[in-house]
Amino acid sequence: MKFKAFLTDNGVSLLEKRFLPALDKMGRTCHLYLTRDHTIFLHNLLNGDGVQCIAQFRKEALFDDYRISSQNDDRIAFAIDLSLLQRALRSVIAIYAEFSGSHSGYGGGSVSNRLQIKLVKKLPPHSQQPTPFLTFETKGYKSAVIQDVPISKPLSRSDVLELQGALEMAQDLPRTLVQVPDMNQLQNFVDRMKQVGDLLNVSITKYGDLHLQISTTLITLGAEFRKLSVIGEQSEVPVGERDLSAQSRTQRAVERGDAMTVQVSVKHFAKSLQCHLAKPDCAFYGIAAQGACLTVIFQFFVPGTRQRDKSISLHCRLPVLDPGAS
Repeated sequence: MKFKAFLTDNGVSLLEKRFLPALDKMGRTCHLYLTRDHTIFLHNLLNGDGVQCIAQFRKEALFDDYRISSQNDDRIAFAIDLSLLQRALRSVIAIYAEFSGSHSGYGGGSVSNRLQIKLVKKLPPHSQQPTPFLTFETKGYKSAVIQDVPISKPLSRSDVLELQGALEMAQDLPRTLVQVPDMNQLQNFVDRMKQVGDLLNVSITKYGDLHLQISTTLITLGAEFRKLSVIGEQSEVPVGERDLSAQSRTQRAVERGDAMTVQVSVKHFAKSLQCHLAKPDCAFYGIAAQGACLTVIFQFFVPGTRQRDKSISLHCRLPVLDPGAS
């Protein structure tokens, strides 16, 4: 199997400054899945333990001269340590800048135009067994910089098929999604919630309401975001219920089938908010069918526009601690 490509300026910026810091917060190790058209970072899709996180890029969003081949339908997957990947990328940029006399990092006609990334096998010191690496290499006029990131043995054909199947299942969208444009409000509330308890009740209505509540024997803390934009199935709040308390209104909506409620870990919910490091433009929340999971979809716009950037996607699936209600 072979993989070789050149990172673009945009690709270096997306990974080094935005997505790798965010993904590292989700978990130090993940699977990197390379196909003919996409580069995908996957957390917890095979073990099903904890928050699942999927970041997917069309190859053009990160690379030029993208070449991949394998006997498994040109698909390659392996586990990688994100902190080592991030450190190697930053190191090769910094060293190249020092060698070339540039102090502007990357940009313009800089390091990324010659920053090659490829899969190699090398014999480590004091070892008889070749080891796979993801290697960064850039060549200046008088020097070359190489950074090797150790990776796992590439997944077998059956494991890649299992990973692909899990990825396809994880792409299913909830029937109702509500948009939360201001992530800072959610972050502030979660910071307070972490001091109260470990379990969070999340309710989403077809009216565009997101209701969060955490309860203990001593205290109940809640927050409600109303009249949010809705994608998918939606309906109007019955006239007689508009002035009810959030809890009563949500309970009636659940009984009527206009809302769903699930319970998730506060730690998982807080972890999913770390995706703000990738600088999404907005986020959507939804509950999967039968309350299977809480889904958070982060959306990115084409710079300078309000149009969705279809070359990038990022979403999380939080495991629920009860079967949910519909």
